[in-house]
Amino acid sequence: MIPLRHKRFLRTGFLMFCLLLSLQLAWGQKVTMLEILNADLTAYDVKIGKDARKLIGDVRLKHEDVVMTCDSAYFYPATSSVDAFSNVRIQQADTLELTGDVAFYDGITRIARVRNNVKLVNNDITLLTDSLNYNRLAGIAYYMGGGILTQGDSRLTSGRGRFILDAEIFYFMDSVVITNPDYTIHTDSMKYDTRTEISYFSGPTVITGEDRYIYCEDGWYDMQQDISYVTDHAYMEEAGRILKGDTLYYEAEQGFGRAISNVEMIDTAQNIILKGNFGLYFSDRERVMVTDSALMIQIDGPDTMYVHADTLRTMQNPDFEEASRILRAYHKVKIFRTDLQVMCDSLVYVEADSAFDFYVDPVLWTDENQLTASHIRVNMVDQKLERMQLNGVAFVASQKDSVSFDQMRGKEMTGYFTDNELTKIDVTGNGQTIYYATDQDVLVGANKTVCSNLSIYLKDKQISKVVYTSQPDGTYYPLAMFPSEETRLSDFKWLEEWRPLKWEDVFIWK
Repeated sequence: MIPLRHKRFLRTGFLMFCLLLSLQLAWGQKVTMLEILNADLTAYDVKIGKDARKLIGDVRLKHEDVVMTCDSAYFYPATSSVDAFSNVRIQQADTLELTGDVAFYDGITRIARVRNNVKLVNNDITLLTDSLNYNRLAGIAYYMGGGILTQGDSRLTSGRGRFILDAEIFYFMDSVVITNPDYTIHTDSMKYDTRTEISYFSGPTVITGEDRYIYCEDGWYDMQQDISYVTDHAYMEEAGRILKGDTLYYEAEQGFGRAISNVEMIDTAQNIILKGNFGLYFSDRERVMVTDSALMIQIDGPDTMYVHADTLRTMQNPDFEEASRILRAYHKVKIFRTDLQVMCDSLVYVEADSAFDFYVDPVLWTDENQLTASHIRVNMVDQKLERMQLNGVAFVASQKDSVSFDQMRGKEMTGYFTDNELTKIDVTGNGQTIYYATDQDVLVGANKTVCSNLSIYLKDKQISKVVYTSQPDGTYYPLAMFPSEETRLSDFKWLEEWRPLKWEDVFIWK
């Protein structure tokens, strides 16, 4: 049994051994003393410390791979430390040079504290500050009270900073600003890799260039390759276009960008917004692709148009030198405007022609009318509906009551609009019609007619007149005598349940 006092002695001894061992490991297992290489005048001065020496004139000291020069100094052999004054210069190997007006260097801890007009030069990096501490053991220099770093054409200022010498990485805090002939960066805090010239941001950050503005709260920027990766409220504006997203990646030289989650691409000149959760941008022809809940919004007051599809693509029209775009939408397309709604599989919009082409079972609704065909083209002038063409099995239907529908069928149809209201339809080839007669808004009969070519005129969203341009073959039926099997033309279908009644309905698909 070991007595308690012996246990305490052993425990204390073990702790002291561990402390000494850790100090030896931290100091490289051996303490190297500071040496005096030269001084014009050397004198002991008990006023500044026991065994302390005052060194005056062309003072040079050495500690391991560090040489210090100054005009005068107080040297403390017992602690292997020195206070250096005037024209202080600390040179470490061939890479680092540190100068200032005043410095204190501790040879035991290997920490240098340099003050006033401090300048640190490491390879191609220069740092200016008034207060810097350099820990040689850790290979870290840090400054307080403001600093200016320069590298090539770039200049950085910040309130505080830390420099990891071996890795050549800076950490900057408080009002960080980088200026360069091509850009300026403002941020709260930043990590800067001087070898790769990549900056890593944390906190609200603004990057501005001649024609580019970027905001984010996290991310990085490669200054050499002009590549940015920004997250958290990321926002970029360039040449009248705005890009938003949870994550934005942009290669300026390659003209390539990628946006992920809550994506918005805004063309301020065209008043167009593209939304989705994944987007790509190519500067060549300004090509844009958006998918995953893709939505295009063309803003025009009450006539604002909403277009949804699995994928939306826009690009500059290669056939026009002036600004003109082409929009393509693929799969499960729906459009909502207060005066027009559409459902189809795909569409193409050519801005130069102000023309929409709808493909694969398109359905178009305007006022009381439902229009279907194999292919529908709609022409617009000044964002207003002007004309539409229906090709293939063209069909127009409008509901009169729960079971009765006015119907028009033909090989081709051309519709004409006045103030966004359908006012006339020309039917060409294999024309067939069913329209109901009314008496004081009560259905009293039905006209069923076959005529190769005809024109239908509408007023107040109702058929007001039918003009047959070739010999018609028609029959009028009193309503009670109209055979039920005659009430539907071939290819009739009523798709009102899929009609978007508000813009949010464009995301609902059959």
